[in-house]
Amino acid sequence: MQLKNNELWLVTGSQHLYGQDILKEVASHSEVISKHLNVSNNIAVTIVFKAMVTTQDEISKFFLAANKAKNCIGVMAWMHTFSPAKMWINGLKLLDKPLLHLHTQYGENIPWDSINMDYMNLHQSAHGDREFGFICTKMKIPRKVVVGHWKDIEVHREIDYWSRAACGWKDWQDAQFVRFGDNMRQVAVTEGNKVEAQIKFGFGVNTYGVGDLVEQINEVNDLAIAELIDVYHKTYELTDSLKKGGTSHHSLQEAARIELGLKNFLEEGSFKGFTNTFEDLHGMKQLPGLPVQRLMNAGYGYAGEGDWKTMALVRAMKVMGAGLPGGNAFMEDYTYDFKEQAGLVLGAHMLEVDECLADGPIRCEVHPLGIGGKDDPVRLVFDAAAGPALNASLIDLGNKFRMVVNEVEAVKPPHDLPKLPVARTMWRPLPDFKGACKAWILSGGAHHTCFSQNLNAQVLEDFCEMAQIECVLINKQTNIKSFNTYLKSFD
Repeated sequence: MQLKNNELWLVTGSQHLYGQDILKEVASHSEVISKHLNVSNNIAVTIVFKAMVTTQDEISKFFLAANKAKNCIGVMAWMHTFSPAKMWINGLKLLDKPLLHLHTQYGENIPWDSINMDYMNLHQSAHGDREFGFICTKMKIPRKVVVGHWKDIEVHREIDYWSRAACGWKDWQDAQFVRFGDNMRQVAVTEGNKVEAQIKFGFGVNTYGVGDLVEQINEVNDLAIAELIDVYHKTYELTDSLKKGGTSHHSLQEAARIELGLKNFLEEGSFKGFTNTFEDLHGMKQLPGLPVQRLMNAGYGYAGEGDWKTMALVRAMKVMGAGLPGGNAFMEDYTYDFKEQAGLVLGAHMLEVDECLADGPIRCEVHPLGIGGKDDPVRLVFDAAAGPALNASLIDLGNKFRMVVNEVEAVKPPHDLPKLPVARTMWRPLPDFKGACKAWILSGGAHHTCFSQNLNAQVLEDFCEMAQIECVLINKQTNIKSFNTYLKSFD
């Protein structure tokens, strides 16, 4: 989650036609630009100037080195001078990491009184980058194009958005996720082709029996449980029944046992996320609520009911949002108020909403669940913060994957919810309640999402470009008639 450990490599294109003096300036300017970007407060990753390339062989070797470098999340290419694009063909064919094309120029203004051909020969990105852009388009190379002077804050922000997406993409490569049991019976959207997902996205999803988890839970010792309960006491507002000596203290002890066993299982398997279902809890005394909420807050991906796609997306979005205020969490569109504020959505789940969203006190409570046939589970109860947010859903349409993103405005609940024993958030979907619901349903978006307080749609659009999947955006500009036409363009 420390994004500064990830590197974005800058490569600058030129050629030998202009002589060694020009090439020295090209390299010097590239170093200045990379250092300036690297100290920007608006870019989360490390920017490294790695090479000025002038031949086909240098370009190919550079891309191979980028592919092998563990900390390299992608390549940022800039053509300072004219760099004939046929030199780039073989290297681009080799590149298997995300590509950002920075269309900038070292000098911000034309020196009107002194400009001469020496200046023109050096500052040639206006047509050097067009040459590079042509070959990328001809080769159908997916990439992000950022345009503007390298000192502009907006350029820094665009690089940051893309870099965050690249960090999430890197985190998925060779990631392993675990399913405890199968998905919820008869549910369509939580199914999907896990083999195709591994081919497309790079992560693996494998199933373990709930009994494997129960073995870990049963091995947890009483001292570890007592120490974790002390953490609960210091962190949350516990109801009296959960405190030591209370009538439900045993439920808190069991929640701590489950958390420790689950954490041990994930660490031993090097898993980055997990999913379970209340229909498969054989050997467990309660459905894990508090343990799941805390492990998500620690960075693990999660989704309920066996929804492995949302689980993986939650993990990726947690990585992408690292270091930003606000959080990313598993969410479900649960119920509506059609009249309040022209239509509001109440988002929640049975138990498992991440405390990273909380605004105000977080209460630790125990209540009956009503389904699952197990003991009353412990959970954290809170209201999420208000402000701009979005919901994202990753779906498998059989012949392709699609991400559906809806920008929303989260609001504080307009009334108290004294009998609702779950963590929750409320939002006003854009462009409006009816339009957003229609668009979401028409595009096939799932009822499970990742709710984000700190990522904007651009990050997810960049992520989808890297993954080469459809990204359907629903926002304040969405018009249903045009949206229908837009959806059909994907078919």
